[in-house]
Amino acid sequence: MASKLPTQLATPGKIHQHRQFTTTPTTNPLSWRRILSPEPLLSLSTSFPSGKYNVNHLVKCSARATAEATGAMNLGPGTPVRPTSILVVGATGTLGRQIVRRALDEGYDVRCLVRPRPAPADFLRDWGATVVNADLSKPETIPATMVGVHTIIDCATGRPEEPIKTVDWEGKVALIQCAKAMGIQKYVFYSIHNCDKHPEVPLMEIKYCTEKFLEDSGLNHVIIRLCGFMQGLIGQYAVPILEDKSVWGTDAPTRIAYMDTQDIARLTLIALRNEKINGKLLTFAGPRAWTTQEVITLCERLAGQDANVTTVPVSVLRFTRQLTRFFEWTSDVADRLAFSEVLTSDVVFSVPMNETYNLLGVEQKDIVTLEKYLQDYFTNILKKLKDLKAQSKQSDFYI
Repeated sequence: MASKLPTQLATPGKIHQHRQFTTTPTTNPLSWRRILSPEPLLSLSTSFPSGKYNVNHLVKCSARATAEATGAMNLGPGTPVRPTSILVVGATGTLGRQIVRRALDEGYDVRCLVRPRPAPADFLRDWGATVVNADLSKPETIPATMVGVHTIIDCATGRPEEPIKTVDWEGKVALIQCAKAMGIQKYVFYSIHNCDKHPEVPLMEIKYCTEKFLEDSGLNHVIIRLCGFMQGLIGQYAVPILEDKSVWGTDAPTRIAYMDTQDIARLTLIALRNEKINGKLLTFAGPRAWTTQEVITLCERLAGQDANVTTVPVSVLRFTRQLTRFFEWTSDVADRLAFSEVLTSDVVFSVPMNETYNLLGVEQKDIVTLEKYLQDYFTNILKKLKDLKAQSKQSDFYI
């Protein structure tokens, strides 16, 4: 049920996951306190102990629920809300829009939290969703979006031009706190596979810290770690090959089990309805893990033409990352290159899915393979190109 928002939300105290981000050789751990009021909302005291990693804009993971934090809530009875009422955060993104579409098709009352933008998200309204404006970097805009909401599905992530910490850490802390204060009944959070194994990568460490913060918030939750989206391969490989442009790859043997975001949306809503999954951490992976070269070869075969491949050695990524750390204005570039370095290392981003399929009551044959996904794409796009070419020839004849 939704409840009256308290005047103040105190964040939890410390938990040490034996992981810390550092910038300068100071000694006090990160602490934070947010006050939801018209006044400036974030009072953030940041100082970082020295340690192994000298990476800018990183935070020390600290998120244990304490008596002070939970005592600040004092939630009273509120208005009951329908279990079918959900708020999708990050609804215009690659995954978010698929969550919205699937939830609407299954009869959910969907509300979409999107940032105020020059081009409104009219397609979400056209589908039948309600659109509300808020910004995770401005916590005072968040609570009103949760009134009458039962479940939050959090697909949001920062834009490439933003510091990673702004949305993916500070924004998520505010969002989870508001959800707790407003009496949200369930919270679904998307994370990254293996995020707990790479504390040197800011985005992955922040995802791991957010997982811990959510677990200790007391909210009923489901955490879903993802390996990769099939949709991302279209712009990265398929379109450049069709347009005879360079395709960027690496010499690393990394394998990623890409998954169709429509399948992710379907499995998410199944998990949402399964009470046995409350509090669990799931990992969704596609049927097979692929190297970059295997993906390029598949695209070449389906497109019927060779790719112009430019290979970037992993050593160059490492050197570039180290170089950008020397300049404050390139610190976020270094953070993102750290993620790229992991994606181009000798790592497999995949997990066996049999147990998850059984838990969700899903059969593997119903999960789209990368071959099928790309084949459908190339079949459709090549047919459209052929039709356009035919129309062009017909126009030339009449001229």
